[in-house]
Amino acid sequence: MPLPAPDAPASQRLALDCRTLLDHRVGKGVCGCCGALRPRYKRLVDNIFPEDPEDGLVKANMEKLTFYALSAPEKLDRIGAYLSERLSRDVARHRYGYVCIAMEALDQLLMACHCQSINLFVESFLKMVRKLLESDKPSLQILGTNSFVKFANIEEDTPSYHRSYDFFVSRFSEMCHSSFEDPDIRTKIRMAGIRGLQGVVRKTVNDELQANIWDPQHMDKIVPSLLFNLQSGEHSESRSPSPLQATEKEKESPVELTERCFRELLGRAAYGNIKNAVTPVLMHLDNHSLWEGKTFAVCCFKIIMYSIQSQHSHLVIQQLLGHLDANSKNSAKVRAGIVEVLLEAAAIAASGSVGPTVLEVFNTLLRQLRLSVDYELTGSYDGSTNIGTKIIKAHEERQLQEAVIRTIGSFANTLPTYQRSEVMLFIMGKIPVPGNYPTLPSTGSGAEGTRMIQIMLLKSLVQVTAGFQTTNMLTALPSSFLEPLLSFSLTEDPEVRLLVLQILLSLIDRHDNRPKFSKISSISDISVLKLKVDKCSRQDNLFMKKHGQHLYRHIYLGCKEPSSGRQHYETLFALLGLLSVELANEEVVVDLIRLALALQDLALSTDEALPVYNRCAVHALAAAYLNLICQLTTVPAFCQHIHEVIEVRQKESPYLLPEDVFIDNPKLPSSLEKVEGEVLFLQSKITEVLGGSGYNTERLATPYVPQYTDEDRLSKRKSIGETVSLQVEVESRNSPEKEERTPAEEITFETLKNAIVDSVGMEEQERERRRQVVEKFQKAPFEEIAAHCGARATLLQSKLNQIFEITIRPPPSPSGTISSGYGQSQSRSVPIYEMKFPDLCVY
Repeated sequence: MPLPAPDAPASQRLALDCRTLLDHRVGKGVCGCCGALRPRYKRLVDNIFPEDPEDGLVKANMEKLTFYALSAPEKLDRIGAYLSERLSRDVARHRYGYVCIAMEALDQLLMACHCQSINLFVESFLKMVRKLLESDKPSLQILGTNSFVKFANIEEDTPSYHRSYDFFVSRFSEMCHSSFEDPDIRTKIRMAGIRGLQGVVRKTVNDELQANIWDPQHMDKIVPSLLFNLQSGEHSESRSPSPLQATEKEKESPVELTERCFRELLGRAAYGNIKNAVTPVLMHLDNHSLWEGKTFAVCCFKIIMYSIQSQHSHLVIQQLLGHLDANSKNSAKVRAGIVEVLLEAAAIAASGSVGPTVLEVFNTLLRQLRLSVDYELTGSYDGSTNIGTKIIKAHEERQLQEAVIRTIGSFANTLPTYQRSEVMLFIMGKIPVPGNYPTLPSTGSGAEGTRMIQIMLLKSLVQVTAGFQTTNMLTALPSSFLEPLLSFSLTEDPEVRLLVLQILLSLIDRHDNRPKFSKISSISDISVLKLKVDKCSRQDNLFMKKHGQHLYRHIYLGCKEPSSGRQHYETLFALLGLLSVELANEEVVVDLIRLALALQDLALSTDEALPVYNRCAVHALAAAYLNLICQLTTVPAFCQHIHEVIEVRQKESPYLLPEDVFIDNPKLPSSLEKVEGEVLFLQSKITEVLGGSGYNTERLATPYVPQYTDEDRLSKRKSIGETVSLQVEVESRNSPEKEERTPAEEITFETLKNAIVDSVGMEEQERERRRQVVEKFQKAPFEEIAAHCGARATLLQSKLNQIFEITIRPPPSPSGTISSGYGQSQSRSVPIYEMKFPDLCVY
């Protein structure tokens, strides 16, 4: 204030002196001559402020104020209002020392006073915090944030009906995005904003009377703010495995603080709030193109999956699937990034729940697989015409397809056995078969697209069946799955046939024996393989009775394919080996030996247009398998014959053994016209030596012939659709119903009337017959009932004896089918317990 002029009147100079004195006394907490008339709470508040703000809060006077507030809680609201008034004045006058003292006093009062009147005091407190947060001074913003965090940790005893935190959510979110020039101050402001958001969540998440913090209007501010700070440390090399184990230095990092806050937010999310918490994450990744990098997106969803309650995992997965559908026309990199996140999420959800809509998960992934194949072949989603661009896009689509297939396998590994069987059937039903499933949506890429989709879906089945183990093959491999699968093994496409064989290997291998058959060899001692062999169960025997001949036939036809290569023969050998150690009883062993000898005849036949390599490969395959099965049967004479032939081949015809055929550059002859004599396995010799050990000589002496119907035309087929339609045609033509079909009778009104009258009369007769039977058993003497039941039992036994006589010893079938059941053991010359194949047979 300017000084008065020297010639100013005395009254003006006196007024100036009084005003100066008043300002000085007010600053010290004395209101001039009226100081004694001021309310007590104001005097107590004024006394906590020292003359020099650097001296800090006057602790003795602060204790008096606290005691007064506790003694008269109804004065709390007035104390808060007066402190707020003083703080606003000090902020306006830039007296920041007194501002800090006022906030310290507020914090102490807030921590000490828990009563029903605290709500009004809190309103004054929040008003002062808001005043500080609105300031452009970083120090005041941090001061207000720290006070708010202390307040957020207080558990209030009384509810609040009118409090609002909308301003604080907006302001703290803005502080999280601070762009202050000084990096140290910028970091402090961002960390203050993160702590403030954490405080808002703690204060509101469990208070049902507050505005719902999970509403999209709040989550759309909180979650992106946290992700913004989390992203700034994406490439940090040293990250603590758990935020709870962070060191003090790491606790000062915005990234670690953000991660702790994000985990706490997700951990508090209930079932109905998961969607609102995850949706902003998806939008943030979209808006900032963070799917393509994969690293940050995977990091975010790992935090989400580990933080939420495990029973809610399927909700996150469903949102990811929906987001994948929503981005169906986006670039392959974006879709691949979403699929990679799904892959990681599925692995984490294994300990929780994938959810009730399991098939929906696979349906979405298979749909994306089909779309990706169409995009790869047509490029319809971007309309690009440049050849180089199309090549790059096709490569990206192929990477996406591989990611989808891996994700399908990851999801399948989280499922129990029965659900995995359902998924196998579901995927099998999705494989397009031209001419057989006309309801399937046609692809815009034609026949090549159909073939690629078949391959991709079969690769998905390979992933689903990997590690699949079951004790009951009948339920694990129902006819509705096995028959369509085997039909695909009859196609000309070698890649499709190889995938089918790999699926069969995964399903049959239940003791991890598959790696031991990965290489075809004729080793002299198979004990080095350390095969795990268990006795076949009754279900295994029933499975082989039902499906064994189909498996043998498809193995035979697979060897007959000119397009089969080294990998095919190695897989076929592994399939034969697994059948021998997993599902073989004596009948199966006999049939497998007959099949191996039939393969030798196939390689010798001049009627088949097989290349020289294929003939040598079939010879080598038969030799390797007979060497394996002879050692499994432990019949010395059988082993001796097989080893003698192998020794002769090693000297005279090494190109008929697997060691010289299944190598990178095999040395093969130009023709195989002189394969005869001692280099061949003799069926008569094998029948003789095995017959002496109790095996069925009649079946061994009968050459194996695959079950040909009209499928001998399959060698000229062009597609799997032709195959399936041919099978349906053959079945319908060979059905006995067609032979016995008679001309249809003309249906008239009288015919329908008579049929209804007759059916009613028959029902009445049946009811009367049942009534008489019940009455007889209630009233007839016991001797009469016993005699009647004995007569019925004798009649039933005679019928059963007739059935046994018909089925017990049938003649051998030239087609190679198994006609008899369990009764073959009666015709053996050796008791069952003396058989030489004990480990593989169970009766």
